[in-house]
Amino acid sequence: MSSRYRHLFTPLRLGPVVVPNRIVFSAHLTNYAEDNRPSAQHVAYYDARAKGGAGLIVTEEHSTHPTDWPYEKLIHGFSPDVIPGYRRITDAVHRHGTPIFAQINHNGGQASSMYSRLPVWAASAVADPLFREVPKEVDRREIAEIVAGYATVAEHCRAGGFDGVELQCSHSSIVRGFLSPAVNVRTDQYGGSLENRARLLLELTAAVRQAIGPDLALGVRLCGDELVEGGTTIDDAVEVARLVEAQGVTDYVNTSIGVATASLFMIEASMQVPPGYALFVPSALRKAIDLPVVGVGRFKDPLQADRALIDGHCDLVGVVRGQIADADFAAKARAGLAEDVRLCLSCNQECVGRMGLNRWLGCIENPRTGREEQPAAAPAAAARKVVVVGGGPAGMQAAVTAARRGHRVVVLEKEDQTGGQARVAALVPSRVEFGDIVRNLRHQCHGAGVEVRTGTTADVEGVLAHQPDAVVVATGAEPARPPWAPPEAGNVVDVRDVLEGRAVPTGRVVVVDEVGFHHATSVAELLADRGCQVTVVTPGMVVGQDLGTTLDLEHWEAKAATRGIEQRTDLVPLGLSAGGLHLLHHPTGTNVEEPCDWVVLAVPPQPLDGLYLDLVAHGGVEVHRAGDCVAPRRAHAAVIEGHRVGEIL
Repeated sequence: MSSRYRHLFTPLRLGPVVVPNRIVFSAHLTNYAEDNRPSAQHVAYYDARAKGGAGLIVTEEHSTHPTDWPYEKLIHGFSPDVIPGYRRITDAVHRHGTPIFAQINHNGGQASSMYSRLPVWAASAVADPLFREVPKEVDRREIAEIVAGYATVAEHCRAGGFDGVELQCSHSSIVRGFLSPAVNVRTDQYGGSLENRARLLLELTAAVRQAIGPDLALGVRLCGDELVEGGTTIDDAVEVARLVEAQGVTDYVNTSIGVATASLFMIEASMQVPPGYALFVPSALRKAIDLPVVGVGRFKDPLQADRALIDGHCDLVGVVRGQIADADFAAKARAGLAEDVRLCLSCNQECVGRMGLNRWLGCIENPRTGREEQPAAAPAAAARKVVVVGGGPAGMQAAVTAARRGHRVVVLEKEDQTGGQARVAALVPSRVEFGDIVRNLRHQCHGAGVEVRTGTTADVEGVLAHQPDAVVVATGAEPARPPWAPPEAGNVVDVRDVLEGRAVPTGRVVVVDEVGFHHATSVAELLADRGCQVTVVTPGMVVGQDLGTTLDLEHWEAKAATRGIEQRTDLVPLGLSAGGLHLLHHPTGTNVEEPCDWVVLAVPPQPLDGLYLDLVAHGGVEVHRAGDCVAPRRAHAAVIEGHRVGEIL
């Protein structure tokens, strides 16, 4: 069935290692480490992707030196204590016939001394814009120590059963720092010319090759464009790739774009950035060298990945978030079941966003991601009739989980289509991919045999008429009216009123952002595109402040500037005035007026829990609830809660 893909499922040799297909589960952080060692969750996580058909797995980075500790749960590869954990990971992955490489790295100046209590080491004493800590410029003795550290970790990787080693020299690395003219201002033999700046890289590849011998593969991951002033460009990357190939010890080149602490929003790009946006990097390198090249850049489905290979941009394709969302991404594609792939939303909420909050990696739409170590719920002892009220993410996920465990499930949705607030959020053009969560859950409901009835309003009598053994209430939330906005004020409407077409603001519009996420910024963008003069006000210090965790804030700022959207912070709405909105500037205690014709509210909603309370009061049936009708939150909570309820039925 995989014949629909011309190259994706063909093998390829990377030095001494043959990968069975071209889908790479590229290196990415997980925060699964325990005491800076690989954990049982690491084993289960990588095992699931190997079982799911990945052609090659590259683990998250392993630190090569005690001075490198930029985040709490970094694997300390320089300690021999990691070897047993390495072996458990590689044994699990090898059971599926999948090769696995270890990425090793020293983050250099893109780090902090908070955990290590040691000076940060870098090519030059140039502070990183995120960590803002001036590093120590390493001397010749310390450079030799760095090289020795890489060799030591490579030896540990060999002892741990890895099939290869990849040097992270791209978006967050001391090697990137040496390569970059933006932060390498040295005047010795490690600075100045490109050949000098690449000297450390070539010393490392030579040392690592000697440590691992000829039987393991060696790869280098390079940044194609740092996207910072005076940084590495694609021309620089091409020349570095040529130097690496000419040395003759490296088996492949992986690619990246951006700097993890300066242009991270372009490394782990959200849905604001088109798929395949970074393909120019591997394309340029592949034209310049003969080594196999890995391409990355938000590949959502197998056809996109295969097209990149067909068009000659790369030899392998890195699919990370796609396989975070669906561990069986490759296996489904190979079996001709691409429609069954749970498409990644590129929302960054539970993967990148959780990592930025120092939490372990998860996925907004896959409740098993990050919990692979925990056994899945067993099939139900007896099939039960389950009625789910509400066809949003919580309700549909509860239905899918319950049906897969053997229950007979019917979903009652009052609207003419399922999706709930996720469907509404996707009505904004720049957020349309968020609708994939609805598409995915609908498809899963169909595959699990869930009966879905739309246009059906459910009350206690209607629910009980189905003679259910259990009921799951997932009725969501409804917009809340703040006390300062009287009901008769027709020019004060909710975000959902605008997105669903019940209100069409014109002229001067003030959007009140009390949620700090996509709600206000999405509707502001939409209204500006319709010709409105838009101002966003917020009590917070930043409009859309939580967009920083999902790497959307930079895109919002650019759009706001382009569209002339004004942003005003530290303002608390107090009430309506004759010509607009009355606000309190809380840092100074002064009152201000914001003239407007309309006010659009992005404020916390209230739970729609009436049906749940009525069913509980009625008695006679087992009742559960999930999602926003418990407490209004974001989609990840709805999915997790729906899954949890489905497991206990």
